[in-house]
Amino acid sequence: MCPSPSCTEATQRALGLWALGYTPRVALVDEAVLVELSASVRLFGGRAALRARVQSEAAQLGAEAMAWGPNGLAALALARAGRGELDGRTLAPALDALPLSVLSAARPHAQALAQTGCRTLGELRRRPRAALGRRFDQALLHALDQLYGEAHEAHGWLVAPEVFEARLELPSRVDEAGALVFGARRLLMQLAGWLFARRSGVLAFTLRWAHDAMRSREVGPEDALGVRTAQPTRDVEHLARLLAEHLAHVQLQAPVGELWLRADEVRPLVETSTDLLPPTPGAAQGGEALPRVLERIAARLGEQRVLRPVPVADHRPEAMCRWQPADRPLPRQAVPLTDTPQPGFLLPEPLKLVVRGNRPVYFDELRLLLGPQRVEGGWWDREESRGRMHLVVRDYWLAFSARAGLLWVFQTRATDGAAPAWYLHGFFA
Repeated sequence: MCPSPSCTEATQRALGLWALGYTPRVALVDEAVLVELSASVRLFGGRAALRARVQSEAAQLGAEAMAWGPNGLAALALARAGRGELDGRTLAPALDALPLSVLSAARPHAQALAQTGCRTLGELRRRPRAALGRRFDQALLHALDQLYGEAHEAHGWLVAPEVFEARLELPSRVDEAGALVFGARRLLMQLAGWLFARRSGVLAFTLRWAHDAMRSREVGPEDALGVRTAQPTRDVEHLARLLAEHLAHVQLQAPVGELWLRADEVRPLVETSTDLLPPTPGAAQGGEALPRVLERIAARLGEQRVLRPVPVADHRPEAMCRWQPADRPLPRQAVPLTDTPQPGFLLPEPLKLVVRGNRPVYFDELRLLLGPQRVEGGWWDREESRGRMHLVVRDYWLAFSARAGLLWVFQTRATDGAAPAWYLHGFFA
């Protein structure tokens, strides 16, 4: 693909990174990108579906021509000649009619060969091999054999870089932030290919843009926008929608002419399938996953307006959970385990209970069923604004009330001269 002298190195590199999302066998040859797709046909739904998808996405990234062939040099020759495929013919007859210029190894000798009346690949093949080898070089004969499938090809496969950062020059100046999504999508397609090659997903990326040179003095040379995801992903559609939600809150200070995209945080991505059978083509798919919906809502309303609970490794019941923005990844930490049941509902503040005959009372005398579970901690949790520590020294019990059911109560231990007291802390559903 992209076999044109006008194909820039940046476009060729962009196509190469994107193609890594389909196969690791990607090579940059001359002005073209060679992609070996035979092993990926079943993975992407068959030859027709794969071909349509590759052609559509390659065109978005700037590919000017595309051809399919049984080997890389044959596909490159067909593309240079403006032919998409063999059209049902076998390889040799289709190539014989093509000019010498479609074979890179023949280009340096095209003028000398033309003086001898040789202008097509078929005429070149009919010349005596020994004479061609003596007058020109063995590289020409070897390339000719590779072109016709009589010798194996050897290419240097493209390797994904350690860090992803891509640049795109926009075809025209952009005045609205929402219009940046069109160019950013091309960068996201490259990012997806890079992530696929590294078996990873992105958690955070930054989109930067350069302001026009004719901007006012108060405006800086560039600006940037950071985007985070709750889970590692390489889904271009989801990343593009998420970026569009963030750009909806941005107002450009000056026209924009260039974009840069950088992957800031990447994590290994292990994808699993929950279906026994592959999806039927054309069948209706399920709704969008909840984490992705929450990310988009948070981008639209603000991260502090969409929160989710996160377990915390803390033995104090009121500190076992905290709230964080839904578009941030969950921290990796262990949650303390206990042999005693834990209540489903906690009071915002523990309720001090009346004690009658050394027994706590809530509507009636409570019967202690299980305990004590001793909790002592929080000396590290200091609230500087109030000048106090959230130290907890308690013995928890599972209690029963004839009117209120199962309760979660605790008794404080004698500290600093204070007498022990009973408190109600939670209810069991």
